[in-house]
Amino acid sequence: MSQGRVYEWVERFRNGRQNVSDEHRSGRPVSVASETVKQQVERRIRDYRRVTVDENAAAFNMSHGSAYNIVHNDLGYRKVCSRWVPRQLSDDHKRARQTICQEHLDRHACEGDTFLHQIVTGDESWVYHYEPESKRQSMQWKHPSSPANKTFKTQASAGKVMLAIFLGCQWPYIGAFSGKGSNCD
Repeated sequence: MSQGRVYEWVERFRNGRQNVSDEHRSGRPVSVASETVKQQVERRIRDYRRVTVDENAAAFNMSHGSAYNIVHNDLGYRKVCSRWVPRQLSDDHKRARQTICQEHLDRHACEGDTFLHQIVTGDESWVYHYEPESKRQSMQWKHPSSPANKTFKTQASAGKVMLAIFLGCQWPYIGAFSGKGSNCD
């Protein structure tokens, strides 16, 4: 104990103190993470999955750290991005793709590599004149037990250009064709 601290205690005993144990203090403030607040935060996240930690902190009058601890540690949510897929396939589309792939595998088993040299494949894609929502903008809260969110890229746009590519065993060809905005399908 320092000399200054000894002088403080001597002064306290001169002023009438008789007990050497600590007196009751207010101590650390009470945590705002009560069960009702946790339930309200979870309800808010379920209503709008893209709510930020700072928005929760402001809504419930708490610090950023407290809001972060409630969302991450107490409720178990993680912020994840949507997985981008070209478009949603129906069950019929999936079955058709599986059938075509199986036919190609069967022909390759019968004919060998000569079958592969006969294939010319092509693909085309519209390149749109707009900026899609970024991965950061698509982030939303996900509970460990909830499924992954998907974002489909099909949206209306101001204009577009078709990009086509054809590949064969001997040559590639790439071409671009201009579209007339929303009239092209």
